[in-house]
Amino acid sequence: MVVAVGSLSTVLLIFGGCCSNVFALEALIRSEQNSGLLITFFQFLFTAIAATPSQLALNDGTLFRTPTVPLVRWGYIALLFYGINMLNNWAFAFSISVPVHIILRSFGSVTTMLAGFVRGKKYSTLQVLSVALLTLGVLVSAWADSESKGKSMTMETTTPTSEFATGLFILLVAQLLSAYMGAYVEDTYSKYGASWTENLFYSHFLSLPMFMPLSNNLRQQYDRLTRTPPLQLRPDVLSSSKLHPIWNLLPDWIFDAICAFIESRPQGILFLMINAFTQLACISGVNLLSAKSSAVTVTIVLNIRKLVSFILSTILFGHELSGKMIIGSALVFGSGALYGWETSWRLPSARRKTQARQSNGAIKQS
Repeated sequence: MVVAVGSLSTVLLIFGGCCSNVFALEALIRSEQNSGLLITFFQFLFTAIAATPSQLALNDGTLFRTPTVPLVRWGYIALLFYGINMLNNWAFAFSISVPVHIILRSFGSVTTMLAGFVRGKKYSTLQVLSVALLTLGVLVSAWADSESKGKSMTMETTTPTSEFATGLFILLVAQLLSAYMGAYVEDTYSKYGASWTENLFYSHFLSLPMFMPLSNNLRQQYDRLTRTPPLQLRPDVLSSSKLHPIWNLLPDWIFDAICAFIESRPQGILFLMINAFTQLACISGVNLLSAKSSAVTVTIVLNIRKLVSFILSTILFGHELSGKMIIGSALVFGSGALYGWETSWRLPSARRKTQARQSNGAIKQS
């Protein structure tokens, strides 16, 4: 499947897959709140299986083709990837609310740019400004989204201060590791010319053994999901003025087959599978973009995707598009466009003009 998705638009994979994944995750958390570890494991397992065909080399007499990147390096990336995902999920155990989680993770573009500075990369004033504006836009949008859902965006909590501070520290470490990994992966692509499918496979496949010490917890979480009640699809569809006309377009036998399949399975397991499938689309798009773009560009796109999730959530769940959401949207999309123009057009044009002047000067001197 991963080979096939290469022909699809990267934007469609990221925005379609990641946004759908957010909704599946919310539905899954509602079914069973303490299932973060199982969600992460299934995402890794499903993606590793789906990415396996892209690395097979059966005609060469071996199981897998020789990787272009040393396995030690892929193993290190897998360790970072596993650790970041586990830390982000672990933070919820310390009473970190979803809005606060979103706020702290929205600084990904800032930490990635700082990591670039540390590594000696230079950014133009417009690039720095666009990252600052984008981060501000995500914060404003998160604020608007939380208000529409009746959640608090403040750091006030009834949780003991030490516990809450621990959760914040965990998220901070995850952000720093994520920035470092983004820069490290960018260097890997530049040095070895690796394909994004190779990164997708090894970052997930080599992470699977790390779940073995947690097998008992995984089994317990899975058992709880199997005890969740099935969805009652027919009443929901028939009572919804929005969904009913859409389902009427399907032949009765297809509608009955879909309903029978969904209504015969625990909703927790169903959402778990949907979450894993949409995560595959999402992470495929992210890896494809990472292979073609800088780490900062990737985080810029992902932050814009996060805003799209906010807006879709607001529209689909009947919330009003508030003034704060409109301001946040304008900041995010405007800064994203500014960064894209600066990175893809103005800076390359300036470099070409400089090279042309240098070439003309060299010709005149000769």
